[in-house]
Amino acid sequence: MAETFSFDVVSDFDHQELVNAVDQLKRELLQRYDLKDTNTVVILEELELIITTASEMTLQSVQDVLRKKVTKRNLSLKILDFQAPEPTGGGRVLQKVLLKKGLTQEVSKKLSKMLRNSLKKINVAIQGDRLRVTGKNKDDLQSAIALLREYEDDLDFPLQFENYR
Repeated sequence: MAETFSFDVVSDFDHQELVNAVDQLKRELLQRYDLKDTNTVVILEELELIITTASEMTLQSVQDVLRKKVTKRNLSLKILDFQAPEPTGGGRVLQKVLLKKGLTQEVSKKLSKMLRNSLKKINVAIQGDRLRVTGKNKDDLQSAIALLREYEDDLDFPLQFENYR
């Protein structure tokens, strides 16, 4: 019986690292002179981040600090999907930042088709929000990973490769 090898393609992020980045953001908001008196509130939920602040200008500063903290924590900026700011009462603004996690069915089909067309000796199966790539040769799987890494620049979300066996 021939041995088969496999790996999973996922789009995920380390939630604890994001929690740490948001905590650092909150600390910096309390210390920075230009942001100290803006009463900025940052709430992290499971799949979104809610920022409420004094004005559009302070919102831009908060976004910049958030991007810096996320990058320092080795998270991809592609996980952040900034929505349009909404005015709230008292001249304040609210912005939701959606957190991207998982591959959509449409993207999974597109990646699957691209892999199967490029590499004939591998099998690709869609399993919920991940892709399982299997093959009899480890070199074919390495080629699939290299192909996906090249293609990742065109995507608006990060890819990770797990369970390589």
